[in-house]
Amino acid sequence: MPKVKKILAPTDFSELSKRGIRYALEMARDSSAEVIIYHVIDLGDERPEGRSPFGPYHDMLEDNRRVLDKFVSDSFADCIDLVEVRQVVEFGRSFKNIVEIADQENVDMIVMATHGRTGLDHVILGSVAEKVVARSSRPVLVIPAIERAKGEALAA
Repeated sequence: MPKVKKILAPTDFSELSKRGIRYALEMARDSSAEVIIYHVIDLGDERPEGRSPFGPYHDMLEDNRRVLDKFVSDSFADCIDLVEVRQVVEFGRSFKNIVEIADQENVDMIVMATHGRTGLDHVILGSVAEKVVARSSRPVLVIPAIERAKGEALAA
């Protein structure tokens, strides 16, 4: 198995996405890998015009960068300094951007939770995780929600 040097860990800021990021950070710590914590501002079919340094899209991007920074520092203060981490926020379609940045960054693996904010839409994987698995040329490690993991253990 090839050595993991770079991991993409997408987040929608949900509690469930923390499981995926935590797993990515622990894996990176053990293998001295870099983790890219990635958030997509999904505007549907609406696209920001140009890269203006001012205006509502710039403000939205900056606000989401601040939210991601706070999310990471509040949720992973115990391990964030032990791993090389880069935070990225972009506009786009979540699953499409995740697949594209994984290729652009030449990541060795995508690590993500089974579902986030839209958890009830797709009980097995979640709509974004399901689409990433189906479209990615990179390995995708899908971390289950803790409740389902416990339920499966009891059923076995």
